[in-house]
Amino acid sequence: MKKPILAILLFSMAFTMNAQDNDNETKDIFDRKHEVRLGAAKLLAGGILEASYEYVFDSNQGFGAHTLINFDSGNDYIENYSLTPYYRMYFQTNEDYGARGFFVEGFTSFFTSDFNLEDSLFGENNNKDVFDISIGLALGKKWINTAGFVFEFKLGAGRNLLGNADSDAIFKGDFYIGYRF
Repeated sequence: MKKPILAILLFSMAFTMNAQDNDNETKDIFDRKHEVRLGAAKLLAGGILEASYEYVFDSNQGFGAHTLINFDSGNDYIENYSLTPYYRMYFQTNEDYGARGFFVEGFTSFFTSDFNLEDSLFGENNNKDVFDISIGLALGKKWINTAGFVFEFKLGAGRNLLGNADSDAIFKGDFYIGYRF
């Protein structure tokens, strides 16, 4: 119970620190370089917290990281914990707000898993946590308004490199809600 409260507290501190910055109210959307997001679908569906940070390098590219914590060990989601750094290229022809529109993301995911396909079919989970690394690509679309609110949809897949996890691939994706500051 302490982990969800701590994770939500840490994420809300990012918004609190932003609220104390008086210059942010006068900053143009072009000058805002930092973005935080939460994965809404995973959080609502299965008690999985995915928080993201992105640094907007310029209007066509950004880099950042996703952190995922699976609070419900009884669900059949493959990742228990993961850290996923990424790099994105944006392909929006109209650059009103920069770093928005259609994007291609290259990522590397470092994750732990206790998922086993045979155990999930029979309702058991007897596996120990294993560590694996994957590398992959994702496609998505990001919308942002002049106030800085961000909505994003992303789908992707990666190949597990170490062979420790039960599956050969990992899938990434969610609907994200966030804020650029």
